[in-house]
Amino acid sequence: MASILDLLNSDLGKQLISGASAQTGQPADKTSSVLSMALPFLLGAMKKNTATPDGAAGLLGALGGKHDGSILDNLGGFFSGGVDEAVQKDGEGILGHILGNSRPNVENALSQKSGMDAGSVAQILKVAAPILMGILGKQTRQSNVNDSSGLGSLLGGMMGNQTAPQDQSFIESLLDADGDGSIIDDVAGMVLGGNKKKGGLGGLLGGLFGK
Repeated sequence: MASILDLLNSDLGKQLISGASAQTGQPADKTSSVLSMALPFLLGAMKKNTATPDGAAGLLGALGGKHDGSILDNLGGFFSGGVDEAVQKDGEGILGHILGNSRPNVENALSQKSGMDAGSVAQILKVAAPILMGILGKQTRQSNVNDSSGLGSLLGGMMGNQTAPQDQSFIESLLDADGDGSIIDDVAGMVLGGNKKKGGLGGLLGGLFGK
């Protein structure tokens, strides 16, 4: 299974980056940077939410219905002339459900790390969220995922991590970071690899929720 960062380097990912860049008027390289930081964490937040039966059932229901992957069939049309307001509203709802009260912190931190204004970051995430759900919906169908265990494995695989027990505790702590940056450093290192504190993408993400 391809990880979400592998998908960003695919034709589909390039369409997402190009479309989100056009939607916000931001450079493609900065848009790519925001997405490469944000998408693994959105997956991690979903994985945390699906640890409860209600959370897993809710996500499975969404992936089997509205977010079944059909959005991926015509991404060119999706971005043509700007993203439909209804889709952006859907993205707003998805982000609110996934991130809850942590959403402003996520957007502000991504803004600081990428050098892009927080409003544009928020816009990119609103556009990307329905597409991410579509990717998950398609993968769920192809892998015949129909329970919380299968869903957790799918999300872990898309994060590029097979969720060793010690890593799982970091994922579950993702939205509970207390601001000292230690947990998010570890999550960044676990999800993206490399040094957790210095250099590379792991270092770039280090302290994402930090003060």
